Amino acid sequence: MTGDVNKIMKIAINRKPKNRPWGGGNMFVRAFSEVMKSLGHQVVYDLCDGLDAIFMQDPRYDELGISANEIRAYKKRNPSVSVFHRVNECDARKATRGVDEMLLECSRFTDHTIFVSNWMKDYHLQRGWACGSYSVLYNGVNLQHFGPRQKIENGKTNIVTHHWSDNPMKGADVYEFLDEFVEKNPAFTFTYIGRTKQNFKNATVLPPLSGKELGDCLGRYDVYVTGSRYDPGPNHVIESLACGIPTFAYSKGGGACEFVGRENVFETPEMLVDFLSNYRNVERNFAYKPTSWRNCIEKLNVVLVGI
Repeated sequence: MTGDVNKIMKIAINRKPKNRPWGGGNMFVRAFSEVMKSLGHQVVYDLCDGLDAIFMQDPRYDELGISANEIRAYKKRNPSVSVFHRVNECDARKATRGVDEMLLECSRFTDHTIFVSNWMKDYHLQRGWACGSYSVLYNGVNLQHFGPRQKIENGKTNIVTHHWSDNPMKGADVYEFLDEFVEKNPAFTFTYIGRTKQNFKNATVLPPLSGKELGDCLGRYDVYVTGSRYDPGPNHVIESLACGIPTFAYSKGGGACEFVGRENVFETPEMLVDFLSNYRNVERNFAYKPTSWRNCIEKLNVVLVGI
């Protein structure tokens, strides 16, 4: 891959940034828009004339952006435009059908794929991914918002998790176990931050938070647990790691396991209880040390100008 990192481009991204809690994808879109503009690129949100590149954040059409079909049609009319596809989705993530095939079809006309984890890359390559040009780029995090904080002083071990999505695949069974666990073990507390359909009896449930408000809250806890399944590149784990919290992931967590490292992965409730009871002895040599969003997008810029 070669290219001039000072090259200036007109780039369309097919999602618009939202300035409120909207899940991990929106954080990327906001960072992409801000940093790419600061690097001199023109960032637009429609398929106007004269594009050098199109960045496909999500191939599906919704009220926030244009679809893969429109992007493919634009490229057919303008074959010189480069299409980049960031892949952060799969059927396994939410037990859906048709997502893998839709993404595979996109791989037939894109010029480069950016996978959000090695787990995500391997998942799709095993299913016949057609685009031979690809890279892996972990998400960044706002290090001004997420970092260590003064801990809750209640004499207990305070467990936390947080999610924007209320899909059960985010780990509903694990959080139900924790809800029961803290009832029987009063030396522990459990707090769930975000949207949920669960009827907890013992957990503290806080509404969705974002930005500095989330970082200030999250950083005060002692231990983080994610029960998420087949999660491509979970921002909730990156945010927890950025706060310096010992973080444990379920063994089927996909990118979550990649980020925390195999030594911090639990397969059974018994393993999880052991982690919770001995978290102070955990060396915080997690597999991924979170970096800033700016650093993440600057790395992406090198990819874009090099294709």
